[in-house]
Amino acid sequence: MFLSIDAGNSNIVFSFRDEDEKSWLHEIRINTHDRLSLATLDQRLGLLFLEKDLSPARVSGIGLSSVVPQHNPTLQEFCRKFFGKESYLLKGDSYSVLPIQTHKPDEIGSDLVANAMAAFTLFQQNCIIVDFGTALTFTVVDQKGEIIGVNIVPGIKTALKSLARNTAKLPEVKLEMPSSVLGQGTVHSIQAGILYGYTGLVNGMLDAIVQECGTDFRIVATGGLSTILTTLQHRFDKVDPNLTVEGIRLITMANQ
Repeated sequence: MFLSIDAGNSNIVFSFRDEDEKSWLHEIRINTHDRLSLATLDQRLGLLFLEKDLSPARVSGIGLSSVVPQHNPTLQEFCRKFFGKESYLLKGDSYSVLPIQTHKPDEIGSDLVANAMAAFTLFQQNCIIVDFGTALTFTVVDQKGEIIGVNIVPGIKTALKSLARNTAKLPEVKLEMPSSVLGQGTVHSIQAGILYGYTGLVNGMLDAIVQECGTDFRIVATGGLSTILTTLQHRFDKVDPNLTVEGIRLITMANQ
């Protein structure tokens, strides 16, 4: 098995890929803001391996992408103790051997590079990766594999939490696509405003990128909320919630 660890702003995701079946089979998410300790990781991962009747020795490689560097020492030490292996940390000099390139490797998040690596490996042409995470990001890759630009806006949940936090009477609501854009009641109104509003945002951003670049793109969506906006499914050539962890695997393998 291969283990990809994606330490993001909201969750630390541990995803395991069965190399024989070539599919991602097991996943654990830990809140990034929780206190992270070796004991916590040992408990959570140990329970998974016990439930699935797996041995840590089955893990043949580990790749780590992190945008929360304060957690890196704990995650790396856990990999040494639990799996008996070093994890490969994605960083700026990881990209020199890849089919994709970026002008400022130390400034772009390793998760976005992982997205670009997985998408370009899949399509082998111009592509845009829309990642619905804590931030909503658009990573644009040209036909040569060069990351030519990234756009970042607050993610859907981030906007929703901000709305609830900064208003006196508006609650944080469940993210479900309403049947009508015209809100009937507070909850419906927030759902319609946020979800139909983000539909317009994504459509507008994609149209602007295509118009400025003057070329067609293959478009792939990823992230935990990539399936929420059903109104956008026609815009995507592929929706792949495992895109980031697959990119982490590909970058790690390329460097080892």
